[in-house]
Amino acid sequence: MKVKPLLDRVVIKATESEETTKSGIVLPGSAQEKPQIAEIVEVGPGGNVDGNEVVMQVKPGDKVIVSKYAGTEVKIDGEELTIVRQSDILAIVE
Repeated sequence: MKVKPLLDRVVIKATESEETTKSGIVLPGSAQEKPQIAEIVEVGPGGNVDGNEVVMQVKPGDKVIVSKYAGTEVKIDGEELTIVRQSDILAIVE
């Protein structure tokens, strides 16, 4: 199934986070923080959002830093994705 976000929405996939600390302690899934670096899977077309023209600044394949608790998590075809607004993306990682 393919997901096509609307307006200024972006579909992202979290990158894998480390499961051990620098000192070698293994962290269980419940103790890990939500990853803030993600890869963009799909980008909406932009357009008029709340009376303002929004031009999309990101594209599929970009690595980005996202606000920690932003977005709506969805599971599609067994893959965990998050849908966020472009304004919840803080930076592009190069």
